[in-house]
Amino acid sequence: MNKQGKITTGLLAYGMSGKVFHAPFLCGNDLFDLRAVVERTKKNAYADYPGIVSYDSIDDLLRDPQIELVIVNTPNDTHFEFAKRAIEYGKHVLIEKPFAPTLEEANELFALGEKYRKHVFAYHNRRFDSDFLSLKYVLEKKFVGQPIELHLRFDRYKTAIGPKVFKETKRPAAGVMYDLGSHLLDQALSLFGKPKSMTKIAGAYRVGSEVDDYGTIILSYVSGLNVFITTSLLVADPQAAFVLHGTNGSFVKHRTDVQEAQLLSGIKPYDASYGVEATDVDGVLTINNGDGGLDRLIVPSAKGQYEEVFRHVYESIRHGAPYYVTPDQIRWQLEILAPAKRK
Repeated sequence: MNKQGKITTGLLAYGMSGKVFHAPFLCGNDLFDLRAVVERTKKNAYADYPGIVSYDSIDDLLRDPQIELVIVNTPNDTHFEFAKRAIEYGKHVLIEKPFAPTLEEANELFALGEKYRKHVFAYHNRRFDSDFLSLKYVLEKKFVGQPIELHLRFDRYKTAIGPKVFKETKRPAAGVMYDLGSHLLDQALSLFGKPKSMTKIAGAYRVGSEVDDYGTIILSYVSGLNVFITTSLLVADPQAAFVLHGTNGSFVKHRTDVQEAQLLSGIKPYDASYGVEATDVDGVLTINNGDGGLDRLIVPSAKGQYEEVFRHVYESIRHGAPYYVTPDQIRWQLEILAPAKRK
């Protein structure tokens, strides 16, 4: 294993996440070497990256002694099993959201990582969305004063039951809160830490839905701040994704990050235009001007930076730097996402 240079990496799947959110960041840079992908039938990764090894099974990839890091980007309910197996094979792991279906399984993975001296990373790329980075900037500069109320939304409109069985049937980590809500929870926890209390509402409204397709979580903090997290598959008119109110003003920003669309269109992470939003979708800051009136200011969008996920992974493995998602943040997230226990 190369302890200084590139990190030789394997992908457990090459669906949308592998093709869009991982492979482009693992190739064409000085940090990673994408060596192998698991593809049971169609060899799409090999067609896109001719030098790659295309394995027929996960165990075949895990047996490859050259691979140091394994990205677990398989269906939600398999994350624990495959991550555990990878660690036991002596690999570092980067696990897509949700990290694991339960807190108990997450703790087992962290313990295994310590036992085998392997890094166990959570993949939360939405901390590097341009719109969220703009919100973070407003908070860090304290433009709105003391935060009182924050709304985080992830709205989609999909009335039909989707084709992905692992998302649409009753199984561990299924439903919109695990799928989309985990992004918003991670953003909130990264900003404010563990709440003092929480309230959760969920429901299934699409015809024939077996899983939650709507959810709201309210996080209450000692400071007096309340964070409202809402995600739904039945919002025909998407609302502002970030609405912040404080003692000195408000900030409003729609969900406008362009990285996913750019990656789908073939733009590479290291192109000059990558992650740059259009200027007409900037956030709006309305603040007290001190003279009894309000000033309305435009906050230019930050540049999206999904490549930062992989830079952090590299720095942690090669140089022992702290990773940007902590085990405690994952534990808090899974405590909140856990289904209510039936009496």
